[in-house]
Amino acid sequence: MISYKESRRILRKSIIKIKDERISSIYSLNRVTSLNIYSSINYPTGDNTACDGFAIKSSDTNNIKKNFTQKFKIIGSISAGNKPFKKKIRKYDTIEIMTGSIIPKGFDTIIPIEQIIFYPNKKNKKYILIDKRITKYNHVRFTGSDFKKKEIVVKKNTIIQPNHILAFKTLGIKNITVKKKINILFFSTGNEISNSDNIPDWKVRNSNSHYIKNLNNNFLFNFKDGGILRDQDQKVFKSKIKKMLNSNTDIMVTSGAVSAGKYDFIPEVIKKFKLSNYFKSVAIRPGKPILFAKIKNNQKAIFGLPGNPMSSAACFRFFVYTYISIILGLNDEKPIKAILKNTFIKKKNFTRFAKSKLNTTNNGKIEVEILKGQESFRIKSFIKSNIWTLLPAGKSKFKKGEIVDCFFPNHSNKTLI
Repeated sequence: MISYKESRRILRKSIIKIKDERISSIYSLNRVTSLNIYSSINYPTGDNTACDGFAIKSSDTNNIKKNFTQKFKIIGSISAGNKPFKKKIRKYDTIEIMTGSIIPKGFDTIIPIEQIIFYPNKKNKKYILIDKRITKYNHVRFTGSDFKKKEIVVKKNTIIQPNHILAFKTLGIKNITVKKKINILFFSTGNEISNSDNIPDWKVRNSNSHYIKNLNNNFLFNFKDGGILRDQDQKVFKSKIKKMLNSNTDIMVTSGAVSAGKYDFIPEVIKKFKLSNYFKSVAIRPGKPILFAKIKNNQKAIFGLPGNPMSSAACFRFFVYTYISIILGLNDEKPIKAILKNTFIKKKNFTRFAKSKLNTTNNGKIEVEILKGQESFRIKSFIKSNIWTLLPAGKSKFKKGEIVDCFFPNHSNKTLI
């Protein structure tokens, strides 16, 4: 049995190569960028107004003195989307302009509509009246003030989110290069596992495959359910691995048959293949029997998860997703730091993944409660939880008030970065 820290070290040196592909930017949600993405334009594309109002040339107000009012002639009106205004601009001219409109050449500042006094009156708007000096560039959005041409929009190894897609569409970025989605083939194991809704007491509904399948978008992979391997299916499993070696499957994941029982055949079959890296059993709770294997001279890997629901869920979160993250080139997740609300005791030499409830106090502190019912068969506490608390090896007692590390169960902490 190895430590959790050592298992992560082995995962890091067992990388499989994932190819790139070019896709439409508007369909890139939850994909990982392979290259930096640059703006092909200046944005805004031209100087435009940040508010509704009237554009003037600021120097036309230089000689306005106290108690003197200057009339500015209204020569037109433009709104966002209009073609550029090309009429000749004379001294003391002004133009009505709407938010987002390109400011015509000759004008350099905007007076908001709320400050405008019309002459002769609001119903007969021929002029506006200005009784003070106006400075340059009021309420002006300058060309390229948000993004300059060739400026990085999104860095490589970034998970694309909806806000990125908004930027791509705004900046006219049509296609981007991303990592291909990782293909996972999943097998449940055991004579007790059933896909039926109505089952006898000695059967177990196949929940693990459905849980992992529904993580696929949040955790960056394609999911294929390979079905159920029964207790005597060693030869079937071996043939499935052989078939995987010549397929587009990147990672095979099994659930169950990985411990030391009579019908736990997964480790025995996997070890018949040439492996470059391997571990079986990690000092963790839940999920101690976790297995990992990297096929030698082949870009394929296998995970054997325990069959208990919570063990399977925890091991997928902290091993399979960790591995996916590594091979996609993502940086390590940063934990959410929270104040522990209750004392918890665990085995000193084991890393513990604890089902927990995260919340904030009225004064803005982040707190986490480790819930009752931590056994790997209990799903009630998992339903109540919204976070995993990771308690590292080397310490047995974690006291109320300590700062602990937390990770979302159903999506990556990277969404917070």
